[in-house]
Amino acid sequence: MRTSVPALWSFNGGYVDTAGFLALHGLFTSHVTGNFVTLGATIAQGTSGVVAKLLALPVFCLVILLTRTLAHRLLSPERLVLESAIVLKTLLLGCGAAFAIAWGPFANGDAPTALVTGMTLVAAMAIQNAASRIHLADSPPSTIMTGTSTQIMIDIADLGSGNLTPEARAVVLVRLRKMCLAVATFALGCAVAALIFIQFGMKAFLLPPLIAALSLIAVVRSGKDPRVSTQPS
Repeated sequence: MRTSVPALWSFNGGYVDTAGFLALHGLFTSHVTGNFVTLGATIAQGTSGVVAKLLALPVFCLVILLTRTLAHRLLSPERLVLESAIVLKTLLLGCGAAFAIAWGPFANGDAPTALVTGMTLVAAMAIQNAASRIHLADSPPSTIMTGTSTQIMIDIADLGSGNLTPEARAVVLVRLRKMCLAVATFALGCAVAALIFIQFGMKAFLLPPLIAALSLIAVVRSGKDPRVSTQPS
């Protein structure tokens, strides 16, 4: 798989999470477990968004369950599972952008229009998470950087220790490059989302479906067999 695909997904992970957080009253659309923290803050401060934050995790989990179930039904040779997942993710991101532009800005994070927009984006990023886990298992996660940042520091310490064999050192260097790229592109996505949202508001959501479409092109050009593996990741 081309390195451009994990990089594009990490960029989108940071971008969609940041744009969603800014537009949807602190809702994390990619790193959904972070909503437990913002849920507590929302309750303590008496602000809106409680329902959205409560719904995010079950919606996220349900979409992953459905995505994996669908993948098992698309194992015939003529059906390409990864491409199908990216197409669906792109469509959901496009719908999320359309909803945000048509209905936003949202004065209430729990309004029906805000909930539909937020859960559409959550569903899109759930598909990305599932596809990343199934098809890009050798790449770092595209939405959660805590574990990746921890491993980067461990690898740097190991490289500096001088205790690694040449073979182990080569493995660590390959992994380190992948992880640094993931963190860098995720951070870039966060920064770009914030800057575009400041300037263009809800129109900021137009970029993620374009990035998703670019990743689809990269997958098609890579020539990798995208059929889902039945082996556990």
